[in-house]
Amino acid sequence: MDKINYNRIKSVLAEKKVSSKDLDKHFSNKESTVSRWCTNDDQPSVEVFYQIANYLNVDIRDLFASTLVK
Repeated sequence: MDKINYNRIKSVLAEKKVSSKDLDKHFSNKESTVSRWCTNDDQPSVEVFYQIANYLNVDIRDLFASTLVK
């Protein structure tokens, strides 16, 4: 079974030219935390999604994968 991508954090970081290490530093996380978000092995809380969106200056909806069937 294919892995489901729930978030687009990795893509948005690339679009904004921000590294995962920058996000780690901003949130004072362990490096593995943001890495797990970027690989969809773990998901941040809704509150953290909101903070990430503010940090990256994007709409929070941009951080989520589409639920539309392709």
